[in-house]
Amino acid sequence: MKKIGFIITSCLCFSLAVFSQQKSQKHLQKFTTTNKKITVYTTAADTKLRLTPTDNLSFTASQQPTETEISVFVEPSKQFQSFLGIGGAITDASAEIFANLSKEKQTEFLNAYYDTQKGIGYSLLRTTIQSSDFSSGSYSYIEEGDKELKTFSIEHDRKYRIPMIKAAIKTAGGKLVTYAAPWSPNAFMKSNKNVLKGGTLLPEFFQPWANFYAKFIKEYNKEGIPIWGTSVQNEPMATQKWESCLYTAESERDFLKSYLGPTLKKEGLGSVKIIAWDHNRDLMVHRANVIFSDPEASKYVWGMGFHWYETWTGAQPLFENVAKVHEAYPDKKLLFTEGCVEKFDAAKYQFWPNAERYGSSMIHDFNNGTVGWTDWNILLDQFGGPNHVGNFCFAPIHADTTTGELIYTPSYYYIGHFSKFIRPNAVRVSTSVSRSYLISTSFLNTDGKMATVVMNHTDNEIMYNFIIAAEKTVVKIPAHAIQTLVY
Repeated sequence: MKKIGFIITSCLCFSLAVFSQQKSQKHLQKFTTTNKKITVYTTAADTKLRLTPTDNLSFTASQQPTETEISVFVEPSKQFQSFLGIGGAITDASAEIFANLSKEKQTEFLNAYYDTQKGIGYSLLRTTIQSSDFSSGSYSYIEEGDKELKTFSIEHDRKYRIPMIKAAIKTAGGKLVTYAAPWSPNAFMKSNKNVLKGGTLLPEFFQPWANFYAKFIKEYNKEGIPIWGTSVQNEPMATQKWESCLYTAESERDFLKSYLGPTLKKEGLGSVKIIAWDHNRDLMVHRANVIFSDPEASKYVWGMGFHWYETWTGAQPLFENVAKVHEAYPDKKLLFTEGCVEKFDAAKYQFWPNAERYGSSMIHDFNNGTVGWTDWNILLDQFGGPNHVGNFCFAPIHADTTTGELIYTPSYYYIGHFSKFIRPNAVRVSTSVSRSYLISTSFLNTDGKMATVVMNHTDNEIMYNFIIAAEKTVVKIPAHAIQTLVY
């Protein structure tokens, strides 16, 4: 009898294993290089190349590369995370500048970001709940002291921000994955009685503040702007001179599991994704350990958002922390929620290292498991604002409000090498390089086309082998350049 039971159990285990394997194979996108041509798009320093088609190549038989050659290897059968999208933030600052552009420039701008053919095809959008530093001033959706939220109104946003978001959604074909983050609760809800300069949310206002998110989401939904997700708090460990609020890992966890999560569920908003952390890579592993290890908090959380400003200390970017969170909590998604080049200087509109910062971050973040990547302001003026506390920064596109002209920075084109060619629901595939002179990532789109991004951050032009299985081609990339190979 024991033998029969063993046989039945063994057969059952084998059947489950086969089913699991079949299920895995079912989701595996097949790819072949047969009859494929490669179109190479290039953006390079000290040239006029800007997302320019520079080569049409064919695959030939590959042999073992030597150690003296530089190679990029792609293995399509090894597939990883699905791609959510790439985009930027429509802040009050961006919307105010946009509203003052001519109709022709507004159309040019919208096409540049959101049209997949004329522009770089953004598919993600972040916005703010109430004011941030990138607003002309601080404001609120309620009257001060209104803990019951009876005066709640998004009328402020209807002047600039909502019309711009609607125009962006229309240009993008009717859909943009849109999520929002608060910079600060109202002053009366906080320990420092100020929307600026940090402070904490007082316990007696945990529930009113959770209700606030629900009201915001419902009002934006009514406007025809579906809110896909929200983060708990923008930069919860930074006491800033602008709108800010502090949460320890434990206080964010407790607010999440006892107030925000249950409130959204109760209000019929359980499908809205909740993003934890929304701050730099430096402390993200600790925050993940505290929140994701608590089952009651974790069940409400879609994943973790992160920024790139850990370099404010002078240290290098901590890309490896992204990988560590992904490794420890593979069921949670990773989303880059904010990055921009700080300390605006109009003399550096075309400063190439700014663009390379984007290229490096995007490649490393995607290779470490990130599903989406969101830039900060999509538009600022010729002073790097407006910003009501003087925290002026760069955007990929600036508008000179005196001439009405748009200024495209190299960062715009570097982002475009990803967003234009890697589309939502693409799947990342294994990609590696044989020399540190190059960095690379690849995604297989749902239409069967692969997009491989290769970046050369050196002062030298490089010839590299591009090898997939038993086939290859040879590609030339200029110094300080980025390429997308579509095939």
